Amino acid sequence: MKTNKSEKFNNIDGFTGKLGFTLSSVGSAVGMGNIWRFPVMVSLFGGMSFLLPYFLFVILIASTGVIEEYSLGRLTGSGPVKAFSFATGQRGNKNIGKNLGIIPVLGSLALAIGYTAVMGWIFRYNFLAINGTLSSFAGDNSLIAMTFDQTASDFSNNFWIIVAGISSMIIMSFGIAKGIERANKFLMPILFILLLGLAIYIGTNPAASKGYQYIFSLNRDELIDPKLWVFAFGQAFFSLSIAGNGSVIYGSYLPKNEDIPSSAKNIAFFDTIAALLAAFVIIPAMAIGNADLTEGGPGLMFIYLVIVFNKMEAGKILMIIFYLAILFAGFSSIINLYEAPVAYVQEKFGLNRKRSAFLINGFGILAAILIQGIVGPWMDFVSIFIAPLGALLAGVMFFWILDKNLALSEVNKGRKKALGSWFYPLGKYLYCTLSILALVLGIIFGGIG
Repeated sequence: MKTNKSEKFNNIDGFTGKLGFTLSSVGSAVGMGNIWRFPVMVSLFGGMSFLLPYFLFVILIASTGVIEEYSLGRLTGSGPVKAFSFATGQRGNKNIGKNLGIIPVLGSLALAIGYTAVMGWIFRYNFLAINGTLSSFAGDNSLIAMTFDQTASDFSNNFWIIVAGISSMIIMSFGIAKGIERANKFLMPILFILLLGLAIYIGTNPAASKGYQYIFSLNRDELIDPKLWVFAFGQAFFSLSIAGNGSVIYGSYLPKNEDIPSSAKNIAFFDTIAALLAAFVIIPAMAIGNADLTEGGPGLMFIYLVIVFNKMEAGKILMIIFYLAILFAGFSSIINLYEAPVAYVQEKFGLNRKRSAFLINGFGILAAILIQGIVGPWMDFVSIFIAPLGALLAGVMFFWILDKNLALSEVNKGRKKALGSWFYPLGKYLYCTLSILALVLGIIFGGIG
């Protein structure tokens, strides 16, 4: 039997085991949204009042979209371009899927470029925390704000962006097993240990109790606020990193005996734990510093938390640990975002792994340097328009275009018991509808995740 190019590529490299795949997938999901947005949402919408609908949406999306994207990738042994092409090819026209598959690949590259700029910020702040510069700003909030403004302005952080891009390039050049999987086996456990250690230390301060009280509070009136449900859905949707790109390509590296639904549960569980740990660090810390957690995004991480840590005992050490944890979270996400375009270059042009990683990451570095002053609008555009569109396209390909029996057969490979009959209609009708809502609501609210 003749082996096609994508099958050859898939057999050359891949995840060596369930642990490596799970940690890499968790790493792709754990990103800046867990750190600089999730705690803010928990704060703004009243602790458990936000968490309950968030948990509900995480379960729903993990049980449909996450399973679907990994299954689509494994079925076709390739990224979104060939995966979509295979799906529409079942209906007699491969070119439609091939052309549509470019959308999530470009979306992944665009997000990776934005992340490269953000990783440059994180590298710089690790340096400033270690050499004591951030601690020296204690009591002078204007210097703290000015430092971030200078870091995030046009062509101001070129060196650290290059460091971030080259670091990602090196990891990716080693491939899946020796590069991405090995890196995540180190990055993810250390990330959780660092966040847990910070949460425990901060919890020893009596003033932290106000933060915990807020996290566990339940306001029934908040639960009937439609806006709360919109943002809880958006946070869950984007936190699980479903966009028709990274999850599809990671799925293509899976062995056929991998139980994908079981893995999806693990990914959702550990991603949620990471987000909760971030909340248990940031919200009590803000309570200790008598700060009002009303601002999210980069300002929270690079301005307000610096102010808070500078008011705390052992603040310099806490800042070093915090920014190191953020660095690990960023690394795990950026290599996932670059993977879809790197794999596409390999498949399309027949380049080896190292050349593909050099080409894509090199382009990402140059682009990140150019967009330094507009990272926020850049990331907003991609997350509002391209990411949910990619997720919708992948959902349509799997649930609406692919043969139902073929799709379910792939989902159930590696399982001792077939997934319940609920999966397919839930994915086909509810999940795909939610993907449309993620796009529409994102446009209406100017971003929901």
